Amino acid sequence: MKNTATIGIAALLVGGAGGFLAGKAGSSDSSSASNKAEEVMNAKSQRSSSSSASSSGESGKRARNLDQILNEPGQLARMQGLMELYSGMDAGQLEAEAAKLDQLPMAQRMMASFLLFGRWGEVDPQGALAFANTMGFGGAFVRPTILQSWASSDPENAAKYFSENPREFAQMGFGPGGGGPGGGDSGAGTIAAEWAKLDPEAALAWANTLSGRDKGAALNAVIGEMASKDPNKAVAVAATLSGDEQTRAYSEIAEKWGLKDFAAAEAWINSLPADVRDRAMASALESFASTDPVAAAAKVAMMPAGEDRDDAIEDIAGPWARKDPAAAAAWVAQQQTEDVDDAIRQVMGPWANTDPAAAQTWIASLPQGELRDEATATFIWSNRSADPQDSIQLAESISDEGTRNRTIGMSVWRWMQEDREAATSYVQSSTSLSDEAKERLLDNRGWGGRGGRRGR
Repeated sequence: MKNTATIGIAALLVGGAGGFLAGKAGSSDSSSASNKAEEVMNAKSQRSSSSSASSSGESGKRARNLDQILNEPGQLARMQGLMELYSGMDAGQLEAEAAKLDQLPMAQRMMASFLLFGRWGEVDPQGALAFANTMGFGGAFVRPTILQSWASSDPENAAKYFSENPREFAQMGFGPGGGGPGGGDSGAGTIAAEWAKLDPEAALAWANTLSGRDKGAALNAVIGEMASKDPNKAVAVAATLSGDEQTRAYSEIAEKWGLKDFAAAEAWINSLPADVRDRAMASALESFASTDPVAAAAKVAMMPAGEDRDDAIEDIAGPWARKDPAAAAAWVAQQQTEDVDDAIRQVMGPWANTDPAAAQTWIASLPQGELRDEATATFIWSNRSADPQDSIQLAESISDEGTRNRTIGMSVWRWMQEDREAATSYVQSSTSLSDEAKERLLDNRGWGGRGGRRGR
């Protein structure tokens, strides 16, 4: 289950911490991008001032102390209180507040950190980064926020600092020659995305000065922003690329265009060379499925078998399951895919929580095999309200030994939280668990993890 604070924070921080308003920081270089940024910030300030004036009667007695804010009822009220608290602070005051973060419980520390460093990144980004360098491992989590906040208001100077201090960002997986966590993004991509919101041409020119993975991430970010507003313009830019950079760019365009106008996106995709067409179509269908999964599913039938088609099946199954899990499950069961386990996980997760009886009835109708095994395991892992003994009985029907051991082990662990003696007795007498699995459970060494989708 995702932490609600993290979800709220992520929404608030899109575009550089939203309501945290401040003047530009860094060197005094001037450019059209910087001027545009200043115009955007002035507009934000006016809206913020207007909003504050209209609500002053309601918030005049609001606590202005960190401890009082965090003790207010309601998570949204706490976030709003922190935003108001930090938005009126200068760099010195923010540094003093940052020193208090280690005293907070983890969930509150995450919330306060993102909001505080989002504000600090606009007021004094270099000071914020210097402080992050004193935070040890925790600094890796706030540097992206600082960098995004800086780039959202002053991308030119953020880019200059990034290029001049590659090792600082490489330490968190960001920087020239490095990717973001998991290799999916880089600081270059963060800067380029924010810059492209203000001046896509300037962002594109900067991206083309980079090399390696940073160049790819930055170009992808710029093209993605362009595709959201003018897909044809993004296509023209992508046409100047080659190799993997072009393939990724086409996929990014297809994803954004597919959400905006699938028919137009499909017509463009069909004009692409065969070696990039299927990847682009899979990306477009992923977006299309969020609005019309049934129509997206019909399009999959026209794709040739392969990795891209398998990815599309998985990406469609999830959105469809949120609307009609029974129909989504029936569709997945009919597909010829090498990754049926990945696809059925997307269906059984939400179904187990919304209508567990129907989901279990459907599982019982399946023949023995990989589909039933994975559907059963996912159902058990997702249905946390079930009686552990019922879950164990169901898990014992799984034919694959590894999946069976892991699923029974997880159910036993849940049972041990309720009745350790009974759960231990079951493990000792079980004929379904391997001796190794029994030993791991009785020694409290866990039961092993589950696999996930391969990266594209």
